[in-house]
Amino acid sequence: MNVDRDVQARLDELYDRLQLAIATFIGYPVNAAFDTQAIERFLKLPMNNIGDPFVPSHIQIQSHDFEREVLATFAEWTHAAKDGVWGYVTSGGTEGNLYGLFLARELYPDGLVYYSEDTHYSVSKILRLLHIRNIQIKSEADGRIDLEDLRETIRIHRDVPPIVFANIGTTMKGAVDDLDGIHAIFRDMALHRHYIHSDAALSGMILPFVDDPQPWDFGANVDSIAVSGHKMVGSPIPCGVVLARREHVDRIARSIEYVGTLDTTIPGSRSGHTPLILWYSLRTKGREGYRRMIDRGLQLADYAIEQLRRIGLRPWRNPNSLTVVFERPVPVVVSKWQLAVQGDIAHVITMPHVTEAMIDALARDLAESMDTQS
Repeated sequence: MNVDRDVQARLDELYDRLQLAIATFIGYPVNAAFDTQAIERFLKLPMNNIGDPFVPSHIQIQSHDFEREVLATFAEWTHAAKDGVWGYVTSGGTEGNLYGLFLARELYPDGLVYYSEDTHYSVSKILRLLHIRNIQIKSEADGRIDLEDLRETIRIHRDVPPIVFANIGTTMKGAVDDLDGIHAIFRDMALHRHYIHSDAALSGMILPFVDDPQPWDFGANVDSIAVSGHKMVGSPIPCGVVLARREHVDRIARSIEYVGTLDTTIPGSRSGHTPLILWYSLRTKGREGYRRMIDRGLQLADYAIEQLRRIGLRPWRNPNSLTVVFERPVPVVVSKWQLAVQGDIAHVITMPHVTEAMIDALARDLAESMDTQS
């Protein structure tokens, strides 16, 4: 196919610009080191995974069988009971969080959502969309939800079921909320109707591969989990996985004659390509491959802390986190290195594409900017 010269020029310009940006992409939890060459031919097909991945449909240009294998792997890594969870491949973490809170609302229409001030900005939007009553809880300095504030707030509203939105790796600090402490609150107050959703967008692909993970998954008695696919797994298309206890999902399922399947997901049409991308990565890397990847990321995070300390900063990270927090630098450094900033802090995240050379270059730029300010 002959491409118009102007069209080709625009595409070439964009590609060159993006390639340049990747070289200093260090502040956000997206894995730029992935290989999809073996499955690129499928981009020529209009693959649509409409409907429930566990129920046949009239549409045959789909990858539901691969999607089910992806979900089975995530179910294993999240300690789900055999045949005890249901899920699907989403467009990303936000959709997974939307699904978890949607299920919670359907189970407990009178419920009250509790989430910390360190929760991702999209959650307040989800709560507005779903019209769920909610209360924001204070955070500890390290980013975890303040259990004392949570306990007191739940005590005041103990006549309605608590729905806790738990952060499994907060956006800015990589903190993991204390699920054991949350369950202890439920027990102490004899609250038998409750729901916990785990937002494990990044850490859901870290904690299964470390030696001493914090409680975070179905083994810690949560009701639903959202994990991103384009973060640690790596994908050219944003995606994710949501898993929920099957007994909850059965409460909302509806049969749709038009497509011959169950309506159990948030969207109608869904990508048939992203399950294939995730499946390929899971099959080619395996548990040991991801363990090596995470080990390297944690070592690199410690290297980043060492280098930033050498230039006079006070960097730190939470346990089992790739997120290195430090003082907010000048705007030119923030812009060049695409750093995430909030208030007086910034962070880098040692994703698989990040190298020691990138950390060294960032440290040099930070040192130079500090010298200029002094």
